[in-house]
Amino acid sequence: MAANGNAEFSFANNGSARNGLSRIQTEKKQNGICHDDSAPPVKAKTIDELHSLQRKKSAPTTPIKGTEGAFAAISEEERQKQQLQSISASLASLTRETGPKLVKGDPARKSETPKAHAVHHHYHAPTISVSDSSLKFTHILYNLSPAELYEQAIKYEKGSFISSTGALATLSGAKTGRSPRDKRVVRDETTEDDLWWGKGSPNIEMDEHTFMVNRERAVDYLNSLDKVFVNDQFLNWDPENRIKVRIVSARAYHSLFMHNMCIRPSPEELENFGTPDFTIYNAGQFPCNRYTHYMTSSTSIDINLSRREMVILGTQYAGEMKKGLFSVMHYLMPKRQILSLHSGCNMGKDGDVALFFGLSGTGKTTLSTDHNRYLIGDDEHCWSANGVSNIEGGCYAKCIDLSREKEPDIWNAIKFGTVLENVVFDEHTREVDYTDKSVTENTRAAYPIEFIPNAKMPCVGPHPKNVILLACDAFGVLPPVSKLNLAQTMYHFISGYTALVAGTEDGIKEPQATFSACFGAAFIMLHPTKYAAMLAEKMQKHGATGWLVNTGWSGGRYGQGNRIKLPYTRKIIDAIHSGQLLNATYKKTEVFGLEIPTEIDGVPSEILDPINTWSDKKAYKDTLLQLGGLFKKNFETFTNYKIGKDSKLTDEILAAGPNF
Repeated sequence: MAANGNAEFSFANNGSARNGLSRIQTEKKQNGICHDDSAPPVKAKTIDELHSLQRKKSAPTTPIKGTEGAFAAISEEERQKQQLQSISASLASLTRETGPKLVKGDPARKSETPKAHAVHHHYHAPTISVSDSSLKFTHILYNLSPAELYEQAIKYEKGSFISSTGALATLSGAKTGRSPRDKRVVRDETTEDDLWWGKGSPNIEMDEHTFMVNRERAVDYLNSLDKVFVNDQFLNWDPENRIKVRIVSARAYHSLFMHNMCIRPSPEELENFGTPDFTIYNAGQFPCNRYTHYMTSSTSIDINLSRREMVILGTQYAGEMKKGLFSVMHYLMPKRQILSLHSGCNMGKDGDVALFFGLSGTGKTTLSTDHNRYLIGDDEHCWSANGVSNIEGGCYAKCIDLSREKEPDIWNAIKFGTVLENVVFDEHTREVDYTDKSVTENTRAAYPIEFIPNAKMPCVGPHPKNVILLACDAFGVLPPVSKLNLAQTMYHFISGYTALVAGTEDGIKEPQATFSACFGAAFIMLHPTKYAAMLAEKMQKHGATGWLVNTGWSGGRYGQGNRIKLPYTRKIIDAIHSGQLLNATYKKTEVFGLEIPTEIDGVPSEILDPINTWSDKKAYKDTLLQLGGLFKKNFETFTNYKIGKDSKLTDEILAAGPNF
């Protein structure tokens, strides 16, 4: 083959190499170079130095506030030393005066010795030279990025893989859901009168001594490890009322989960983070001592509101951290006259905000996710004097039977940075089978809220105009929509009703009513009536309207009637958003005394009054009385509690329930 003008090499014609092949001409030509080895040498003498050049050092972006002037000069070394001192104080045993011996960085990289001009921020970080446990260092992996946490999980945590869409698929161990029976709250002088104790309460008490035993056990376990993960983050998007939280954990999975679920601080905010308002010690890989007082299993989730601390032992399920902090917010926020809510929240283009309350299966996620409206949040919110704000920085979505067609936003959010919990995937393609329940039905995805295209950033909004209570009524007697007065809103908010449909597995032949106070009884700290009174006060002050929407059955109970069609429910929600229902004509129902509209655009008028859809009118009335009786029986738990010692207000709420 003849050389052309642009060729970098040619086959020589005057000889052959072995096996008769043409020789390759490699000598330098005048018009070019066949192979160029003349590039400048790399600025490294060892492979470790070369690796260090690959990673650019992160530098602080703002000066640190000090005592002299608005800002005082502080070195990066001093800043990191202060940071480590704060973390060491968090990890200190309370029986000794000092915290553990800490150094920032991954112990797997401690042998690397790069030049000073190319130092990665892990390597030459300052240390705290005192120790209360041993002579070894505990390495702190502080606020790592998702990419760094992926590396840690895949390298060191068995069962961690990258899915075909880029999400981190991982396992939560033996526990694949929350353990409410193992959750404890310290009962002391601070909480004795404030918290809801006794029958119906989710708050199971423990004493200070037992908490300290479990705290010591968790801290000792974490300090025994070569490395721990530390996240400093925020709760509540309202900057005036946000809470600083620190999460100390042993798994990259937990660190990435909380990175997604809490609000991620900017570099400037992180530099000035200081002492946290609340700290979680997640030693979930290590069991509690079963012989310790108040312990009923090897799992214990303990909250001490006086110390502003939470300890997790014996469960690796990440949802315990999320919901534990939600419980804490249910205590801290009302003390600031801020209402904490287990609800979805969205906002229209004109700034009209709606809150959606509902238990599992009521359609809260489906109805609050509306492409014509901005999503403020899907699960946890605060209502303050400034308006509404999301407590979290992410979403924790159910994945069982997930499909692109049903939930396109959640489907598309499962990408790099998302944690996939307990899902099953193909061992070669890593494609997730969302229908597979081999590990658990409670498969989940945790991702930052900005992964949702129509998320409102920052996640705040004005005062709500509509408060929508969703119920999946399997008895088929509640109207598709009812307008509520304030007393009725409080009654149904405290009740938190939905129904479980019959299941052949356990031989249930009738629908089962279930009640969860404030639509989140497992997480509330105060008596439900306190939250209800705050809700009514804010609704009255800001002119919000309450609605009860039935997404369940019509024309008969489950097995006889039909599920109310989703397009009809969407039309109802649209009519609420637009204000159409405020001007509608209403009539009252029997027993529950609910006001129902006589007409809604796009919804058959005959289904608006449930009695019209039942062919057997006597069966309808009998079923209506049956459900009313269940409401009354459930509400007996709350009848002896006087809201703000106001008997009149309590009587008004009781009168708003079923009357027969």
